[in-house]
Amino acid sequence: MDNGDIKYDEEYVLNARGINLFTCQWRPLNSEPKAVIFLCHGTGTRLAQAGFVVHGMDYEGHGKSSGLQGYISSFDDIVVDCSKYFASVCEKEEYKKQKRFLLGESMGGAIVLMLHRKEPSFWDGAILVAPMCKIVEDMKPHPIVISILSKLSNVIPTWRIIPNEDIIDRAIKSEEWREEVRNNHYCYKGKPRVKTGYEIFMASLDIESNLDKVTLPFIIVHGGDDAVTDPTVSEALYTLAKSKDKTLKLYPGMCHALTSGEPKENIDIVFADIIKWLNERVPSIS
Repeated sequence: MDNGDIKYDEEYVLNARGINLFTCQWRPLNSEPKAVIFLCHGTGTRLAQAGFVVHGMDYEGHGKSSGLQGYISSFDDIVVDCSKYFASVCEKEEYKKQKRFLLGESMGGAIVLMLHRKEPSFWDGAILVAPMCKIVEDMKPHPIVISILSKLSNVIPTWRIIPNEDIIDRAIKSEEWREEVRNNHYCYKGKPRVKTGYEIFMASLDIESNLDKVTLPFIIVHGGDDAVTDPTVSEALYTLAKSKDKTLKLYPGMCHALTSGEPKENIDIVFADIIKWLNERVPSIS
């Protein structure tokens, strides 16, 4: 199936805080969808080519959604926005009998795990791409640093003063993809805002303390040379999760952005594993 066999649509929805959120969907035209996949970051073209209908949403302050770019005032608000939008899609008559899967990349992996925790039996499975679900011990800030960050987040929440290395160089291997991201004005490329950094850190701690509450079927795909989210984070999730159906795929030599920042042949390998996992968990369509 090529891109001409896919229908792509965009729409804005209003959240409870009056923010316009960008949503989109990819739908295979020549076959009934095998299942519905909800994206927490990423693109749905390849999954639609494989026969799945895919719905995505840009978080407040991210991508094409309204709000201060790169600013997260509440991680819980993002989770609620995703939950409400995804639930509204699931309520459509055409999807009521379809299996429902979540796909989250990096921070999106954290959102997927929180969505699962909100409604443990609602989702039929999850694809976690280099998920942010734990902070490795040698990277955890000193408690004094966290205390200062907490105070600053209430005083200067939107300031961009958190030091960080160039995330694009660390996350993306392909120079072609690096340039594409640098030239995309929808991608936030500044230093993390104070409140954003604090919210992400606290969300990571929350998820880390609840890894043993994960029960849904999942596959984790993670690059062995990931310099953004340490692969040991995914190994911890795989070990501690109570899920009976769980798969961990580590790719030696690959970096953080597995589905969008590697050479094409590597991206093909990762998507082949994801699609194989999905196909094994949905009913075949004659």
